[in-house]
Amino acid sequence: MTLVAVFLLYLATPNVGLVIRAARADGFPGTFTAERLYCVQHPGHESCSWIGTFRSDDGTVRRAEVAMHDSGRESYRAGTETRAIDVGRPNRVYGPEGSQEWMFTALLLLGGVAILAYLYVPPLMRLVSPHAVR
Repeated sequence: MTLVAVFLLYLATPNVGLVIRAARADGFPGTFTAERLYCVQHPGHESCSWIGTFRSDDGTVRRAEVAMHDSGRESYRAGTETRAIDVGRPNRVYGPEGSQEWMFTALLLLGGVAILAYLYVPPLMRLVSPHAVR
């Protein structure tokens, strides 16, 4: 169980800063230009994202081959321009409304901490006060 907890924390911890920035739409504001639709077929389900170019308003950031988060088949057409925020992810930009990705990262963190607390707090409490926890 300790390995599961450590693995959950390993997955979540590096993403904390980026998901907070994405949730707050905190980054370089600019324009995303949709270029092509990329779809993956799953049994009974299709997942699509628009791939395109991001250009910051001040011209300091220009990135090609980035996906617009939470875009689907019907979101855009090739050539469509829309407002976007670059929060620093290497392959994704976000709409100005931000993102809900923080929830999954928070669940991973809470799960890892909860498992560790369940496993190690009672033994530590017994060491500190032998009569506190039985």
